[in-house]
Amino acid sequence: MAGSALALLLGGLLALPAEADPGYYMLSPYSEPDQTTVELRYWTTRAKQRPEVQWPELGLRYGLSERWTTSLLASWIRSSQIPSRLSSWNWGNSYLLTQDGWPLELALHSQLIRSPGGAGALEWGPVLQGQVGRVRTGLNLVFEHDFNSTRPRPTELKLQWQLSFRWRPGLRVGLQGFSELGPWHHWLPADHQSHRAGPAIFQSFDLGAGQTLALQLAWLEGKTLGRSGSMLSTRAAYSF
Repeated sequence: MAGSALALLLGGLLALPAEADPGYYMLSPYSEPDQTTVELRYWTTRAKQRPEVQWPELGLRYGLSERWTTSLLASWIRSSQIPSRLSSWNWGNSYLLTQDGWPLELALHSQLIRSPGGAGALEWGPVLQGQVGRVRTGLNLVFEHDFNSTRPRPTELKLQWQLSFRWRPGLRVGLQGFSELGPWHHWLPADHQSHRAGPAIFQSFDLGAGQTLALQLAWLEGKTLGRSGSMLSTRAAYSF
């Protein structure tokens, strides 16, 4: 029975690629012309009285110009009882709208998500980042439209926010949070929305010759897709 229940859970997640991968990594404005980045991600969700589900991910990002950055990401899903399988392909683009000297950085994010079963989703929205002294802030609005014709639903709204402090060169500590609010024009009641937040740490290393390594670790508590629980997310990005 337990194995059947877990299979049903994972089957549902695989059928809903946009919900299975609801943006657990903070989007940032990019300005990295001719720069290539290889990215490894690993995040988990553990709801109360349910097995932990894990998503390892591998991505490649390239700066086409000073304003336009494109990326391709493969996401897998697995648990202690279910072997790893491909969850989705994600093609993302970020277009920087501001220039050097502006007090805020503003970019337009878009991402096309496709699962092996053919279901898909499109997400888009503004990505905003500002900095005052050692404090950096970020706020992103992400609109998501599901193309799964067997279960149509209105475009939904997600929220990302982050606050970090530069503790010392290359090291930042802070807080980040994510929310799913429901249909963009008519939010769900507060007790049906999903909100989670927690501490995050960011470490970057200058490897010389134009190469950098950036690491991120975050622990979030709250609701994920309507279920209370916790989340661990990690990211390693090598740029050259």
